[in-house]
Amino acid sequence: MFGLDIYLPDNILTNENLKLEFPHWDYLKIQDKIGIRQRHVAGEKETALDLAYHASKKLLINNDQDSIDFIILCTQSPDYFLPTTACILQDRLGLPKTAGALDFNLGCSGFVYGLSLAKGLLLAGISRNLLFVTAETYTKHINKEDIANRAIFGDGATASIINRQDSLKIGEFTLGTDGSGKDKLIIQNGGMRNAYDLDAKKIEYGNGNYYTNNNLYMNGPEIFNFTIENVPPLIKKNLEANDLSINDIDYFIFHQANQFMLEYLRKKIGIPMGKFCIDIAETGNTVSCTIPIALKNALDKGLISSGNKVMLAGFGVGYSWGAVTIEI
Repeated sequence: MFGLDIYLPDNILTNENLKLEFPHWDYLKIQDKIGIRQRHVAGEKETALDLAYHASKKLLINNDQDSIDFIILCTQSPDYFLPTTACILQDRLGLPKTAGALDFNLGCSGFVYGLSLAKGLLLAGISRNLLFVTAETYTKHINKEDIANRAIFGDGATASIINRQDSLKIGEFTLGTDGSGKDKLIIQNGGMRNAYDLDAKKIEYGNGNYYTNNNLYMNGPEIFNFTIENVPPLIKKNLEANDLSINDIDYFIFHQANQFMLEYLRKKIGIPMGKFCIDIAETGNTVSCTIPIALKNALDKGLISSGNKVMLAGFGVGYSWGAVTIEI
C-alpha cells in the first residue's frame, strides 16, 4: 500500500455555528439526513497550496523527499490561473528540480483519475517515486448566504507517495464523462468565458439559499439523479474489468458526497453494510479529498489491512466518474 497522509485546516465550522447564522435552519433534521456534523474551513489567507504543503510535509517526514521524481496535484481551487500549483509546491517543499510537476482540474472523481495518471507514469518508467496530492478549498467558492452548500462542503488536502511496486497493486480502471451536465455543478464567472462580475445579481434557489454567478451553484436533485443512474453500472463494470464479484471486495470507499446518497447507492448495488464506508460526519464533502481521507481513516481504524481488496469510486462535477480496485 502506498504512503498516505491528510491535512485539515484548524478552523472548524459546526452545525451549531451555522445555526447561529441561520436561526430558522433545522440543522438536526439536515444532520440526520446528510450525516455531517462539522467541516474544516480554510482561513481567509489559507489556500489549497498551503493545505497541500502541510499534507505533503507530514508524509515526507518519514520518506526520502529527494527520491520524488514527479508531482501531480488535483484541485479546482488553485492559487493562480498560472503558474501551476504543483510547480510552486515543488519549490516550497524543496523537492528535486529534476522532478516533473503538473496540476489537473477534477472534482469528486479526482482521486481515482489521479491514480490512473500515477499508474501510467510509473508503469511507463517516467516516474519511480511519485507524489500525488489532492487539495481543495471549496468553501471559498460558496456564497455566505448559501446554507445548503455551506452545510455540505469542507476543505482539506491529502498526499500520497506511490512507487512502481505500489502501482502493481492498482487494478483496472473504469472511467466516464458526460459534459452535458456541466451546468449542474458550476461556477459561471471568473474564468475566460465569463469575467468575475463585481455587480453580480443575488439569486435565490431552493428555500432561502442565495448565490451569485461568481459562486458555486449545485443542482442537488440533478446531481443525485446523475449519481444513481451512473454509479451502479460503474461498479458492475469495474468488477467485471477486474474479474471480481462484490463478494471478492473487502471494502468499498465511494466519494463521500452525503450519507443519504451513499446509503441509497449501497442498497441499490447490494453492498453489505459492514463492507461499506460512510466517513463524512467530521469533515463533510471535501471533493477530491474524500476518498483518500476515508481510506486513511479506514487503515488507522483497522477496518482494512494488508492484502485486502478495496474498490474506490468517485463521481460528480463534470459530469465525471471513475472506479478502480486496489490491493492494500
